[in-house]
Order: sequence, then structure tokens, then C-alpha cells
Amino acid sequence: MNEDRQPVIILAEPQLGENIGAAARAMLNFGLTELRIAAPRDGWPNPAAEPLAAGAFEAGVKATAFDSVEAACADLGYLVAATARPRGMEKPVTNAAGAVGWLHEAMAAKRVGVVFGNEAQGLSNDHVALCDAIMTYPVNKAFASLNLSQAVIVFAHAWGEAAGREGRFEGTEAGVGEPASRDELIGMFEHFEAELERAGYFYPPDKTPLMTRNLRNAFIRGQWTSQEVRTFRGAVKALAIGRGKARILRED
Repeated sequence: MNEDRQPVIILAEPQLGENIGAAARAMLNFGLTELRIAAPRDGWPNPAAEPLAAGAFEAGVKATAFDSVEAACADLGYLVAATARPRGMEKPVTNAAGAVGWLHEAMAAKRVGVVFGNEAQGLSNDHVALCDAIMTYPVNKAFASLNLSQAVIVFAHAWGEAAGREGRFEGTEAGVGEPASRDELIGMFEHFEAELERAGYFYPPDKTPLMTRNLRNAFIRGQWTSQEVRTFRGAVKALAIGRGKARILRED
């Protein structure tokens, strides 16, 4: 993956190594690989980051420590600040998807980044002043604080979605069996209706056509697969004659 074609994630003065590791994991989940750690409280490397990273550093996330936020973003031409608080600054404000769009446009000519604040105070006004735009999330106004790694993963998900990542199951029908043929469905209908008829379900008799249509319409909406048809017919058979010791002899 070409690191120049994705944003740099900058953690401004993070406190807990666990949150740094979790942020790295969140990044790699959605294809982001460059992490810059600006003035971490407990230094870097930090062994506490490893368990929460779940192997992200070994699998592709490149983490580099800097003495300050200014140093971490010195080579970047466009920056977005992640913050939930209004700052009174003349900067455009958008959500995660909007930030992804702006970053895509800017990265055609320059390197770009997203800056996340620390666990205690978030970003300072001085940090936000370094940035070109503000990204905020539609959080509960009465409880707007996010864990650092959670804030990172919201943006990372938006980035992955915009990149067209489909995840482990590719396509909306992945994992679903072959659709049942019309012949299989009709066979299931007739099997079920025959057992209902035998049980005296269709009463009064003149309502049988309407009741049958209603049942068939309900089944059709289910978009059955061949396996589901076979399973249902097995269930109908079991209800009708039982299985194992519960099986009954029936002449028909």
C-alpha cells in the first residue's frame, strides 16, 4: 500500500500506551498504516501498547514518535483536527465522511493528516490552530467524549468505506446458498398444504384458495434457498409422522 496516498494519523500527546495500541489496531482494520505519536506522556516504544494493538505494528502500522505536534505534522500540507468542542475559529467543519472527501482532494497535491487529542483534554486550541479544518462526530451532546481509539476508528471506518472496502464477506449475498427454484418452492407449498389439509386447517372449505394464496405469498417474501426448502420440508415431515421413537405409522 502506498503510504503517500492515505492520511497520516497523529496522536497529540497521548497518555496511555493501551490507547495507542488500540488506535493502531483500528487503523489497520481499515487500511491505514502511518501513525505518528506526538510527545507521548509515557514515551515510545511503550510495552503497554502491544496487547491492544493485536499485532498491528508487526502487520503493517508504522509508528513514529515526535517531540511535539508541530514536529509530527511539519511535512504535511493539509490537516484535519478531530474535536467535539466549538473553538470559535474560522475553519470549515465537517463529519468523518466529509473529512475523507476533503482529504482525498487535498492529497492529490500534498500529504495530509488527521490529528486526535489526548485522553484528558483532547486537542488544545493551539493544536487546532495548526489545522485547516475540523472534523466532528454526531455524538450525544450531553456525553460527547470518546475514547481515543474509538475516535480513531470512526474516522478509519469512514476512510475504508470510501475506499470501497467490502470486508471479509464480499457482496451482500455472500454466504447465502443458491436460491430455491420455482419447482422446489411449489413442491414445498404442496407438501405443506397437504399436511394442513389432513390436519383440518382449511376451514371453512370455501376459504381454502384464499388461505393457500396467503400462505404462499408469505413464503415467497422469504426469498428461500434450496437448503431452507429442504430443511422446512423435513420439519413438516417430522411434525406429520414424527422421528425416531416418536415416529408413527401412516398408511398414506
